[in-house]
Amino acid sequence: MKKLQFKVSINAPVTKIYDFMLGINNKSTYEQWTSLFNPTSTYEGSWDKGNKMLFIGVDEKSEKGGMVSRIAENIPNQFVSIQHYGLVKADKEITAGPEVEKWANGFENYSFEENNGTTIVTVDLDTTEDFVDYMNQHFPKALDKLKELCEK
Repeated sequence: MKKLQFKVSINAPVTKIYDFMLGINNKSTYEQWTSLFNPTSTYEGSWDKGNKMLFIGVDEKSEKGGMVSRIAENIPNQFVSIQHYGLVKADKEITAGPEVEKWANGFENYSFEENNGTTIVTVDLDTTEDFVDYMNQHFPKALDKLKELCEK
């Protein structure tokens, strides 16, 4: 696993960014910023600590795919930790086997730090070697989209 980090400074209160990023009050705000990864990006589940979450989208074959995860930690407006432990392929959850093993126990962590009305969002991400370029290309654009949404 490779560790990547991305940061964005947003001129908005942390409460707004946390709500928009996770789609707490309106799932469409999550779907808007994550659409930079997949135009149909969404989630199924709850952001509560310990809960299972599916991060999914539809691929070019109109099949549902994505990650099977659990919320390892969620301290509102401070820190969210997502542990990935499986894949969704063609509507099936796969939690064992060679494809899953390279992702197993990978984390995606979000830290929020507000200072004088500006919030720094830091993303620490474990990814496989074959997704490093994809993440380096798409994550900054997605965070820019989040910034744009939150600063409106």
